[in-house]
Amino acid sequence: YKSYLSTMVAPIVKPRIVKKRTKKFTRHQSDRYAKLRGSSWRKPKGIDNRVRRRFKGQYLMPNIGYGSNKNTRHLMPDGFLKFVVHNVAELELLLMQNKRYAAEIAHNVSAKNRKSIVERAQQLNIKVTNYQAKLRSEEDN
Repeated sequence: YKSYLSTMVAPIVKPRIVKKRTKKFTRHQSDRYAKLRGSSWRKPKGIDNRVRRRFKGQYLMPNIGYGSNKNTRHLMPDGFLKFVVHNVAELELLLMQNKRYAAEIAHNVSAKNRKSIVERAQQLNIKVTNYQAKLRSEEDN
């Protein structure tokens, strides 16, 4: 697998990814109650709610304007799009798209099948994002 790193394929284009906002949207009053601490965003529904009414100085609410650029949406930082692969046959779909898509082996694929997928990806020159997952070194056997 050491040689796999040296023969990594590069994306056909690598545009600069610009995010309009990188911070998470905090839930209203999540700083006040422990049960809400660290919870994900929920839209405030109250009739008098300051956040819903967009008062100055309150938490910002997510809206469509924060969406990513269409050209860079779902792009990984290395410039590839992710394609989840469950077997070698699905890997063959990326044969002509190896400079646009990178394969990611699904979490429920066995170690034996992972090995064959990674070997085939190396032959087809396809980047695999998690090629080292569930990989045991030779001395562990």
